[in-house]
Order: sequence, then C-alpha cells, then structure tokens
Amino acid sequence: MSNLNINEIFYSLQGEAIEVGLPTVFIRLNGCPLRCNYCDTKYAFKGNNLMTIAQILTEVKKYATSYACVTGGEPLAQINSHILLDALVAEDYQVSLETSGSIDIDGINESVSIVMDIKTPSSTESKKNKYNNIAKLKSKDQLKFVIASKTDFDWSVQILGKYPTVAAVLFSPVFGAITPTQLADWILDRQLNVRLQVQLHKLLWGDEKGR
Repeated sequence: MSNLNINEIFYSLQGEAIEVGLPTVFIRLNGCPLRCNYCDTKYAFKGNNLMTIAQILTEVKKYATSYACVTGGEPLAQINSHILLDALVAEDYQVSLETSGSIDIDGINESVSIVMDIKTPSSTESKKNKYNNIAKLKSKDQLKFVIASKTDFDWSVQILGKYPTVAAVLFSPVFGAITPTQLADWILDRQLNVRLQVQLHKLLWGDEKGR
C-alpha cells in the first residue's frame, strides 16, 4: 500500500510562485533532509501521520478548487510522493510541487509544475544544491531564490549566469530580513529578467499557517 507521512492538508490562497492568489489545496508532507536558517515550516520536520493515497484524495476533494500544491518539508524525501503527484494529475488537478532542488527531479509527472527553491548561502544549506536539476526544468516550471541579504542576491545572479534556465525565475525576500523594496531596487539596478515574489499569505495573515 502506498502510504505517505502527511503533516497537514489545508485550503488557502497560494502565497508564492506564479499562481499566487489562487485558491489552492495544500498537501504538506512531513520530513526534510535540510535545516535552512530561514525555514518557516520547522513544524514539518517530524511527524507520524500515515495516509493512503485514497485518503489524501478524499481530503483534497473537500475543497472546490482545481489547484493542488504538494509541499513540505521536502516532498521528494518520500518516494511515494511521485505516486501522489500522478494521482492528482489523473484527477485533473493543476499540480505544483515545491522542492528544494537537493533531490533529483527525474521521473516527476510531466504535467506537474515544479517550483524549485535553490538554497542561497544564508540558508547554510547551499552546499546540498544539485545544480544539474536546473537544466531539467521546463518552461512551465519555476526556479526560486529566497534572499536574505545582498550577498545572497549577488550569489543568485552568479548562479543564473552559470546555470541558465528556461523556467520562470523568482526572487523572494526572506520575511523580516530584507524588505521587498530593497530586493526590488536590486533587481531593477541590475536590470534582471526575474519576477519579484512576496509571500502573500504573510502579508495577509502574518506568520500564521495558511489562513
């Protein structure tokens, strides 16, 4: 039986990525091999709540939306996450996967939009980035840099120069570390073709989960 360790399933507005603002059902998986300094989901590091794919789909279908986001933790740390993604696609959801890029993204359903969060130096986990994942991203995918300082920003620009991508590129400020205005100014000063992303859910509801 294909079980997954689930932290929570909840309904809210998508707070990040290109789909920002859209009502979405989130499936958050427990467990993550990384320990980023700026992590805002440490409560998902551990847990023991096994659910079958059928049970997960039953919960997901309670919400009137066609958007589903599989997140963590690190979803790909659980091998059965691929089965969940396939099942959601089969149910005609528009599916996004939030992953760190520290685990190989081969074998993910072609219909899934991958949102890959390459770790910047301030995370203290940049050494675990698998940069060969960047070349595997498609135009429907997204490459995200979470930025806490000018050092992070300059590093991110260098990575983009070294590993070009066809995916949309998102620069997001770490909540409380730098302001969106600072990051916007840096982007404009460098004339970068990237999208500034703010965490809509935090602007609406602060540090509360979801809504």
